[in-house]
Amino acid sequence: MKIVLGNKRYSSWSLRGWLALKQSGFAFDEQVFPMDTPEWARAKTDARLMPSGTVPVVWDGDVAVWESLAIIEWLADRVGRAKFWPEDDAPRALARSMAAEMHAGFAPLRQHCPMNTGRTYPSFKLTPEVEKNIGRIDALWREALQVDAGEGPYLFGAFGAADIMFAPVVSRFRTYDILVSDTSEAYAAAMMAHPWMREWYAAADKESWRLERIEY
Repeated sequence: MKIVLGNKRYSSWSLRGWLALKQSGFAFDEQVFPMDTPEWARAKTDARLMPSGTVPVVWDGDVAVWESLAIIEWLADRVGRAKFWPEDDAPRALARSMAAEMHAGFAPLRQHCPMNTGRTYPSFKLTPEVEKNIGRIDALWREALQVDAGEGPYLFGAFGAADIMFAPVVSRFRTYDILVSDTSEAYAAAMMAHPWMREWYAAADKESWRLERIEY
């Protein structure tokens, strides 16, 4: 398998696809393109790399899969759904709903707090719309963390699809010094300590590409 990515420092969607592949257990190669460069522009128009003009894209042989949730579902079909989703109906329904809400929602947070693994902005001024997003995410995390769906410090116990979908939010909360409930703070700390998150951050630190529109 191969995954096509944007900069690890900035590309939140790429992080989700990459974590999904790590969770699957499949070996895979990476092809990373620096965003907002001529190389990036060329890659976006090359259907052999990015059929939709977006990242991430997972290539499973000649089959291309894009969009984070589609990648999760494709890999779950390959390795078993229990690898990604809670086994019991009610927790699985909540996990799917949370993942879908994350996929489609929280536009103010995305817009005002872009992912940047290499910076922190203490006391970052938040808009009321972003604060509303944060409150909703905090409530979702606390609800999921109360579900007895397995052992572990993650949403629904064991690391899975819901954690993959919210991983860039955890990163944003650290970058912009966003505080949530003690329960959610403990979850965020566990996520940041996860070996795969540490691996992603280490690779991002080695990148020399910078986006001035984000580095403020």
